[in-house]
Amino acid sequence: MSGCIFCQIISGELPAEVVLETDDLVAFLDTRPLFKGHVLLVPREHVETLPDLPAALRDPFLAASQRLATAVLSGLGAQGSFVAMNNTVSQSVPHLHLHVVPRTKGDGLRGFFWPRTKYADGEAAAYGDRLRAALAED
Repeated sequence: MSGCIFCQIISGELPAEVVLETDDLVAFLDTRPLFKGHVLLVPREHVETLPDLPAALRDPFLAASQRLATAVLSGLGAQGSFVAMNNTVSQSVPHLHLHVVPRTKGDGLRGFFWPRTKYADGEAAAYGDRLRAALAED
């Protein structure tokens, strides 16, 4: 879809630190992560909300989210993960995306207060490498 940032990432028009690609899905690091290693999972097809997701993509979408939730543990040493999705309200990009955020006890994330952080130069690539390696192991 013209003008959609995620569609531009999927097509390669915009750069992203991609950690997982399938025929139907792409996962990449959020450029404004809650915590470093925060991944966004999106369908290649422009779908705006979860109710719009085609039935044929439901299982692959959930399976990929499980793989990513596992990868933040094994690849980044997180103790757990926060997995979330907004539909329309608070959806910063109108393209379905699932957040997989690495968590550790005492990390400071409380309720829906989502402080954002930034990657230092080259740091996103290092996190991407670690996640890709963890995904390759499963």
